[in-house]
Amino acid sequence: MRLALEELMLSVDLETVSFSCTRDLLSADLPDRPGCLILDVRMPGLSGLDLQRHLALSGRMKPIVFLTAHGDIPMSVQAMKAGAIDFLTKPHRDQALLDAIAIGIEADITHRASARVSDQHAERLKTLTSRERQVLRQLVEGKLNKQIAHDLGISDVTVKVHRGNVMRKIKARSVADLVRAWEAVPAPLREDEAA
Repeated sequence: MRLALEELMLSVDLETVSFSCTRDLLSADLPDRPGCLILDVRMPGLSGLDLQRHLALSGRMKPIVFLTAHGDIPMSVQAMKAGAIDFLTKPHRDQALLDAIAIGIEADITHRASARVSDQHAERLKTLTSRERQVLRQLVEGKLNKQIAHDLGISDVTVKVHRGNVMRKIKARSVADLVRAWEAVPAPLREDEAA
């Protein structure tokens, strides 16, 4: 089956890497490029559903297309709720599989782009001083300069200076840009800033 899938992928110029068991996949140094995983429900080692859960918990999630002869409705529901792109049963139409793979690759491209933006904003956030972070936090909560000055016990002028520094360091042109940058940062980092 793996060989047939590899040949199908090559017929449409998709590069593939295949593994005989989940252990080999988990220990592999995968290419750093957009892609998706094609998993079966029954595989040597972890089941496909267990592997999906393991990858999600470890933060190594890639879009997944399930292709199986052993699936049932509860399995497909579980897989889809956990984020699978599709749950195809054997025998399958090659075009249905290729369409699901194309959707998975597009989803990975989008996810990778979003992760790059998030990483950029997180790095920029690290350049802020403690006071600038306090000002940023209040700005994204929608507070005005006078309110921030009162809450932090500083002058309006000082708030304006910090606000200008925040805008420059975050590379924002407006408060709306600041809010978008703030929301792009992973939630745990935002929570750290609140502490």
